[in-house]
Amino acid sequence: MNAIVTVIGENRVGIIAAISMRLAGFGVDILDVSQTILNGSFTMVMVVNLEGASASFAEIRDALTELGRERALSIRIQRQEIFEAMHTV
Repeated sequence: MNAIVTVIGENRVGIIAAISMRLAGFGVDILDVSQTILNGSFTMVMVVNLEGASASFAEIRDALTELGRERALSIRIQRQEIFEAMHTV
């Protein structure tokens, strides 16, 4: 199953590394990444594959939410089909 990870927050060193390391710890494969800085705000979208993950979707979601709290970031993960349905007009 693929999922979409979105990240928004104040730009600072180590955001991509911290999120990538947390995902790697669960065996999550990062398929694609797009990131930019908009008016000083860091924004990133990742497409990830959870098929080889060592944890459930809920455990990964909770770990990313906690990382977001630790780093003052909004980190969300959604199943790709739900993300696409929400963003299709």
